[in-house]
Amino acid sequence: MGKKIKTTVSPRWARFCGWALRKLGWESVGGPMVEKKAIVLGVPHTTAKDFLICYLFYTQFGKVAHIMIKKEFFFWPVGPILRSCGAVPVDRASAASMVRSLIHTMDQVDEFHLAIAPEGTRKAVKRWKTGFHLIAKETGSTVYLGYFDWGRKRISVGEPFELTDDVKADMQRIYDHYRPMGLQGLHKDGFIVP
Repeated sequence: MGKKIKTTVSPRWARFCGWALRKLGWESVGGPMVEKKAIVLGVPHTTAKDFLICYLFYTQFGKVAHIMIKKEFFFWPVGPILRSCGAVPVDRASAASMVRSLIHTMDQVDEFHLAIAPEGTRKAVKRWKTGFHLIAKETGSTVYLGYFDWGRKRISVGEPFELTDDVKADMQRIYDHYRPMGLQGLHKDGFIVP
């Protein structure tokens, strides 16, 4: 990447983000991820506005949750702004190279919190992507089952999830965790739990 990875924000900016989140009517449930390397799943993902809510939520703790954004968006003056918000440029043309790039990035730093929408798109899908599983296993990152519920306006990193070597079984357990929660995306028809 060649750029220093930002992991914290100023206390003043953190307080502002917390205030803004509350003004928008959102309730924070719990705090940030505590491990040095961790991945939070952001479910459901139905709108670009999810990023704003997640950014305000995580930043209020003085932390940066990194997200993946297509490298084509990192042009002047947008690139520096995206980087300051924790965005990491990735090549989405190849899922394998994107995962390898993230693993390499995470291996180069002491602390890295990554937020991933496992649905991989803002439309309802029948199967979620599993790249986060490989990234977590390769980097020793803890996975959290996070959520942002537009229906109740509650957001959380959720609880840690113990991965096994059986990706398919782990995904089924993740689906089983989310299914009874009754989460609602901003666009209600854009989310289903497989």
